[in-house]
Amino acid sequence: MILKNLPVHNWSVRTLRLGIALSVFLSCYSCNSSDDEDLIGNWVQLGSFSGVKRADAVAVSMDNKAYIATGYDGEDRLNDVWEYDASRDTWIRLDEGATVRPPARNDAVGFGANGKIYIATGYDGTYELDDLWEFDPASGVWTQKADFPGGVRRGAVAFSINNKGYVGTGLSNKNYMKDFWEYDPTTDTWTKKADISGPKRRDAAAFVLDGKGYVVSGTDNGQQKEEFSYYDPSTDTWTPLRKISNATDETFDDDYDITRDRAVAFAVGGKGYLATGGRNTTGSTVWEYNPATDLWIEKTSYEGSSRIEAVAFVVNDVAFVATGRSSSYYFDDVWRFEPTSEYEDQD
Repeated sequence: MILKNLPVHNWSVRTLRLGIALSVFLSCYSCNSSDDEDLIGNWVQLGSFSGVKRADAVAVSMDNKAYIATGYDGEDRLNDVWEYDASRDTWIRLDEGATVRPPARNDAVGFGANGKIYIATGYDGTYELDDLWEFDPASGVWTQKADFPGGVRRGAVAFSINNKGYVGTGLSNKNYMKDFWEYDPTTDTWTKKADISGPKRRDAAAFVLDGKGYVVSGTDNGQQKEEFSYYDPSTDTWTPLRKISNATDETFDDDYDITRDRAVAFAVGGKGYLATGGRNTTGSTVWEYNPATDLWIEKTSYEGSSRIEAVAFVVNDVAFVATGRSSSYYFDDVWRFEPTSEYEDQD
């Protein structure tokens, strides 16, 4: 499950030409629900992604590198693979010599295991997919693996724990899903696991903390989901957590404005983060989750243009957000997030 982009450089909502700026302003929900001066966290723009601008791509972090693959550029589905070296802020395409490659797609999922990248499910422009492909960054070779047994789907989530991949939820032939499956790359086999707790959903986000997979946000029947839970593979159980909305009479969630879909999630420094995404619009707010307290706090909003269908990845415990789109405008900018730093405008 593993979205994409266009050079944005120092652009922001304030510096887009008037027509785009007005559109983004009118559609952006709670882009700054609190003044950023009162929030902690800083965003730093880096060099642009070297591939074509895109949204709805897949991003995988593995072995101190990050990878972006597949997606949609507004005209075509894609099946290329790019590797990011954060130490040099450089990108290189890895798959140009591949003689076999998966069908181009967007809205897929991805995960990394045993030094390989895995891309599954998605949408090819006509059909939802259930195939699984392995990409070897060392050789640039694609290999088709056992199909995902949960059936065709798009808008699922995926994560990797202990060199096994987990794929679930999503949309399958107009039916929203809540099933979860484990993939073992050593045997090329899938195993059905416990369904996610709470409602079905598509376009959710996921992150991993301390060997547990957290699934948050998403939509079902036109409503953004407030249920939040984590999966423990050692017990094959889901544990519900506090909802991500003002769902109680207590004060801790009075300012919660977290529900959304088509957002990105990542984990750094022992905390989880949910950023961008929207509620039928684009968004830029960022929230930090503390597993010790089961509470969320708002951080400095994403400093690039508000967007949906971006990707996030983590290299050496540093988080990055890239690509995505706002309406028909596609992005290829890349930003680094510093969650404990004071905000600096346009640094």
